[in-house]
Amino acid sequence: MESIVSAVNDVVWSPALVYLCLGAGLFLSLRGGFLQLRHLRHMWQLLFQPKDNVTGVSSFQALSMTLAGRVGTGNIAGVATAITFGGPGAVFWMWMVAFLGASSAFVESTLGQIYKEKINGEYRGGPAFYIEKGLGIKWFAWLFAIVTIFSCGLFPPGVQANAIATSMENAFGITPAISAGAIAALLSFIVFGGLKRIAAFTTLVVPFMAQAYVIFSLVIVFMHIDMLDDVVSLIVRCAFGADAAFGAIVGTACHRS
Repeated sequence: MESIVSAVNDVVWSPALVYLCLGAGLFLSLRGGFLQLRHLRHMWQLLFQPKDNVTGVSSFQALSMTLAGRVGTGNIAGVATAITFGGPGAVFWMWMVAFLGASSAFVESTLGQIYKEKINGEYRGGPAFYIEKGLGIKWFAWLFAIVTIFSCGLFPPGVQANAIATSMENAFGITPAISAGAIAALLSFIVFGGLKRIAAFTTLVVPFMAQAYVIFSLVIVFMHIDMLDDVVSLIVRCAFGADAAFGAIVGTACHRS
């Protein structure tokens, strides 16, 4: 199994992935006139706009749900992983991936809205839908859906749960079995309540979580403000190398998980 995983990693996590991710983001940014900057004002206008129907979720609830999957242990472990693989320069490419990736994320979300369908009173959509309906490649849509079920259903939750359990054990001496049981019980209560309960929970928790993360990050920066110039200079000087870009992609993957 280890040899199979290593063989797959050698194919997937290759320099080609770096060029594809950055290239796609750059193309969509240029093609859209850097929409990630042009639509900032409109984004704030829509963010707190109430829902105009009884189905689906509001813009703020959608933001909370996506932040719930992005802000967390991955922000810490992902950056550490990127620096481990690619050195300080990987941070620069993580900035680039975040900036250019905003345009590809916008396009993906737009396609999801265009090709979504209403099933049992709720909307269903996403890459599998627009791959089948837009590109007309049904087999690839099915493959994407199956891979997504395993990757998002098993691997990212495992990474997050492991980080939480390890932290609880190191900090408070709580055994991983107890942490795992508590996490599973809480997650089941939220998930099995459907989209509305997920949206309600994330709307309550995520704003505080995100603000706390930003505040603690700023506190750390200001505590070492005298080193900021040297850190930024080191990041930029070490950025232009294959290892730095590769480390950024790996770190971004950990961040998204």
